Amino acid sequence: MELLQQINSPQDMQKFSFTDLNKLAGEIRTFLLQSVSHTGGHLAPNLGVVELTLALHYVFDTAKDRLVWDVGHQSYVHKLLTGRKELFSSLRQYGGLAGFPKREESVHDAFNTGHSSTSISAALGFALARDRLGEDYQVIAVIGDGAMTGGEAYEALNQAGHLKTNLLVVLNDNEMSIAENVGAMSSYLSRLRSDPFYTKRKKDIEYLLHKVPAIGPSVAKAAERVKDSLKYLLVPGMLFEELGLTYLGPIDGHDLQNLIVVLKKAKSLKGPILLHVLTQKGRGYEPAVKNPATFHGVGSFDLQTGNINKTPGPPNYTSVFADTIVDLAARDERIIAITAAMPEGTGLNKFAERFPQRFFDVGIGEQNAVTMAAAMGIKGLRPVVAIYSTFLQRAYDQILHDVCLQKLPVIFAIDRAGLVGEDGPTHHGAFDFSYLRHIPGMSVLAPKDEEELRQMFYTALAYEGPSAIRYPRGKAVGVPFSEQYRQIPWGKGEVLAEGADLLLLAVGSMVYPALQTKDILREYGIQSTVVNARFIKPLDEELLLKKVSQHKYIVTMEENVSAGGFGSGVLELLCHRGIALNNFLILALPDEFVTHGKVDLLRELVGLTPETMAEKIIRHFSLKRKVLKKPRIAIFGK
Repeated sequence: MELLQQINSPQDMQKFSFTDLNKLAGEIRTFLLQSVSHTGGHLAPNLGVVELTLALHYVFDTAKDRLVWDVGHQSYVHKLLTGRKELFSSLRQYGGLAGFPKREESVHDAFNTGHSSTSISAALGFALARDRLGEDYQVIAVIGDGAMTGGEAYEALNQAGHLKTNLLVVLNDNEMSIAENVGAMSSYLSRLRSDPFYTKRKKDIEYLLHKVPAIGPSVAKAAERVKDSLKYLLVPGMLFEELGLTYLGPIDGHDLQNLIVVLKKAKSLKGPILLHVLTQKGRGYEPAVKNPATFHGVGSFDLQTGNINKTPGPPNYTSVFADTIVDLAARDERIIAITAAMPEGTGLNKFAERFPQRFFDVGIGEQNAVTMAAAMGIKGLRPVVAIYSTFLQRAYDQILHDVCLQKLPVIFAIDRAGLVGEDGPTHHGAFDFSYLRHIPGMSVLAPKDEEELRQMFYTALAYEGPSAIRYPRGKAVGVPFSEQYRQIPWGKGEVLAEGADLLLLAVGSMVYPALQTKDILREYGIQSTVVNARFIKPLDEELLLKKVSQHKYIVTMEENVSAGGFGSGVLELLCHRGIALNNFLILALPDEFVTHGKVDLLRELVGLTPETMAEKIIRHFSLKRKVLKKPRIAIFGK
């Protein structure tokens, strides 16, 4: 790590030769492998952009210039070069280095990211602000080929081409291979078209042709048509040209010297430029090259073998969903599975292998996925749209307008609901109760364990209307599966424990913590009733009203923000029924964006562990009970 140790800011690279820079690239890959194998993180994307990132920082001054990374899971090299290498042991841990660009961390992080297809829009905003304020800096957006499937990227490209402001878009394409003949021709064309003398000669020739009497304009138009025809034959980026951008590439994204040359030329051009760079995801580590999806976002792993470190235990919720939908689809040919660029993440790769004609991956197009499912529902199919909670936010209008307004039988499988851990605030599923519950006709369900998840999907298939089933990331509870599927009574909860003093109303991932909270409170002589609500909407009014009437103290528990969530729904119900309560407590996620860290630690910080919830309940209601037995955990800290 001789050269890497000399880097405290991008300016430190300026003294390096091309030989040194290539050696530095090797050292960075070694560092990333050693670091991420311990902490986990987005490995394959970062291994693929080492040379590209070095070239960008060699050519541009990111303390002044604005460099925007799309999604940001490929920003580790950028962080290494901008003074944060000593923090990598804390990557994605609470209080440590974030896994995505974060303005609070460094002046070199121009824009906070975490969701896809936003970089060109943000870069365009920086460019327009620069022009408006009379400032002088370069603006660069780096976007991957996957993110280019998102509609926002094309909306921004269209606007950039229209406005003609100076902007560089780097398309990091890690799917296409580099064929020597195509690569050589493209490299030649890129050099030619980025040459300012070529641009000037082209304009001079057009000017002279138009000056020729009678035939000049006609010859110029004919030449333009011939030029355009040749461009369509030879230049692979005509889509971007038609949008108004100057297209350069594709070029080899691992040829550091050529990258620097082309970036310098692109920097000198006027107007919006798109530079197409071909890279290899996972480059330098064979397991990541062979399995880029596995090593896209990975936990800790054995560096020598590439084997992922797995902890024994029950299956995770994603795999339970995957097995369930495959099993049910074998029985019901109406079931269609749809995802938005996440077949592995949602578990639908299993469905795709078994039923390829009934599986659709729409790319990063959540809006398209939902509206497409709506039309399928009209025709009598049973589309299941599997999307992470945080990404389904992008399709809110389509859920409301295209699915719910038409009362269509679309099932939303909402993975990664609640706190997700190390990916932090851009990925926590903290808002789905709130953005779904208020939509007329939408039913929202949350299973307490993996068995209930299976039964909820079976039940939702028979429901003639839109429904959403949200479940957390990570290991399930470990309960056994029943041999048969059964219908859960629609809109009905269940009572899990009876107690005279306190009513605990819990949903989803908070049901088992509610039972543990009950046990802690019992050790203080406080007896609790625990209800698994199951449905956030519709609420089980009969059960809730009955149990509320029997208890003085009411507590709701949910892993969603309190505003507009399950607790809000219970309060609304009681208010509409004219029931006034003075002793009501909502335990939920706080009104803030929760940081990154281990889920168990984050739950403790936001007060959603059994111990912290028991403490909150006793203090909030000023409950005083004689200690019947010594509590397992001292919850008062005294």
